[in-house]
Amino acid sequence: MNYELNKLSGKEKKSSTLAGVKSLLQLIAHERKNLLLALAAILLNSSLNLLGPYLIGHTIDTYVQHKEYHGVLVYSGILLGMYLIALFTSYFQTKLMGGVGQRMLFTLRNAIFNKLQSLPVAFFNANKAGDLISRVNNDTDKLNSFFSQSLMQFIGSIVPMLGAGIFLLSINLKLGAATLAPGVFILLFTQLVSPWVKRKNAANLKSTGSLSSEIQESLANFKVIIAFNRRDYFRKRFGEANQQNYKTAIGAGLANNLFLPVATFFSGLAQLIVLSYGIYLIAHGEFSIGLLVSYLAYSVNFYNPLRQLASLWTSFQVAMAGWDRISEILSMETNLEQIPTGATSQNSNALVEFRNVHFGYTEKEILHNISLELERGKTYAFVGPTGGGKTTTASLIARLYDPTQGQVFLDGKDIRTYTQEERAQKIGFILQEPFLFTGTVKDNILYGNSNYAAYTNEQLEQVITAANLESLLKIFEKGLDTTVSSNGDNISLGQKQLIAFMRAVLRNPEVLILDEATANIDTVTEQLLENILDKLPEQTTRIIIAHRLNTIKNADVIFFVNSGEVIRAGSFEDAMDKLLKGKRSS
Repeated sequence: MNYELNKLSGKEKKSSTLAGVKSLLQLIAHERKNLLLALAAILLNSSLNLLGPYLIGHTIDTYVQHKEYHGVLVYSGILLGMYLIALFTSYFQTKLMGGVGQRMLFTLRNAIFNKLQSLPVAFFNANKAGDLISRVNNDTDKLNSFFSQSLMQFIGSIVPMLGAGIFLLSINLKLGAATLAPGVFILLFTQLVSPWVKRKNAANLKSTGSLSSEIQESLANFKVIIAFNRRDYFRKRFGEANQQNYKTAIGAGLANNLFLPVATFFSGLAQLIVLSYGIYLIAHGEFSIGLLVSYLAYSVNFYNPLRQLASLWTSFQVAMAGWDRISEILSMETNLEQIPTGATSQNSNALVEFRNVHFGYTEKEILHNISLELERGKTYAFVGPTGGGKTTTASLIARLYDPTQGQVFLDGKDIRTYTQEERAQKIGFILQEPFLFTGTVKDNILYGNSNYAAYTNEQLEQVITAANLESLLKIFEKGLDTTVSSNGDNISLGQKQLIAFMRAVLRNPEVLILDEATANIDTVTEQLLENILDKLPEQTTRIIIAHRLNTIKNADVIFFVNSGEVIRAGSFEDAMDKLLKGKRSS
């Protein structure tokens, strides 16, 4: 499955604006009541504003020209009341849509984050974290801005525009048709230019994501930049990303500002038509001055919303470009789905079994037709050159990936039949570079472990002692209360591995995988870990990936992993011979 965003096929990416709007509205279907109330407020507001010019024209012809000032005062009071009601309805719909926009933003960000939680490791390998952050923050905010500010303005412009058009045609059909003719050209222009505008905005959002990725990568690796004095390299990288973002922003800005001057030009042309043709009709006795005043007001009520629509259409195109990027994530499905129980191993007592397993991150296979069995309670070591496939083999055991062919079995069952919770409980995985969360040592040890969530420090220390881990806890100055920063820079990499080790062991897994878990700790601490491993429950199967010879010397079975093969070594010396000399045997 292709998990790389923005590199889907043209057929997969092509979607109509209407389809995008429908899928977006489904996400906020629960806001239907508020949307309908806001729409009702807009309709009332627009109706009152549309009625105003007609009453003004009627007042001029009926009362002003005949100097009946009582009628003028009465209609002035009516108009004032109408405009006050219109003011209230405008505030009411603005408040409603502001709430809708914020709740939509909350729902959308939750939906994206939950989707990201469900996607496999392959997705995160294929996409940069900075771009994903930009989609969660920046792209969703574009949608929020449109929904909370522009959508109701958008609808609020269409309603009076249509109403004004109807009034123009009903007062005088020929003059109305002439007045509305320039509006047709605006609509045709908008229809032709919109796809181009959307592409420009999509390119700008993509470059913003790339810029965010560059910043995130630079900050995450700042110590390396300083150590190698390569500020110039990252300055260049950032400069290129910033320049690209600048170019796409200029292009999007030009595209977005194209609608308004065109709409303004045709609006002015319409005003000229009304004056010229209207005066001609008055001269021939077919029109009155009051009607001409009303007509001018209605033409303004038609073209001002149309000009506003031209501006709002830009916001709509930006929002839909953002939605396209968001929907790319929401439409993805994990390829690590749970399958029904029933696919079980036959005639095998192995705790872990590979049966004719093939795997590759790309078209090139890393593991080719691997079959092996790991028994309960034994210690297995995987050795081999860098890039040979050791970590990949362990990742398949932990089901971070699924084989492209073949099956992996855990405790006699296809590993795909286990839920994520069951698999995580059975398999502990200690990575070479463990990830820690902001908090304390206790917070990180208990991460994902509900068994001890309510324990006090004293109770947890008793559990740690029972698990023979107290010697590791003593390494931390404040014990369980030792602070861990967001990136773990306040403790050493070796201490991080110790926390990850305690976190995994306290879960009492049936399979414990250590991927270079002792690479960054001293010899004394490594001996402590070996003693703890020796005291694990007899039924625990240990899988060790290491380059240090003393780490794997006492393993029950050693596998040599290289060139797509996993070969059982006859002895420790045989494994070392294969590792040092690069020999492979069957």
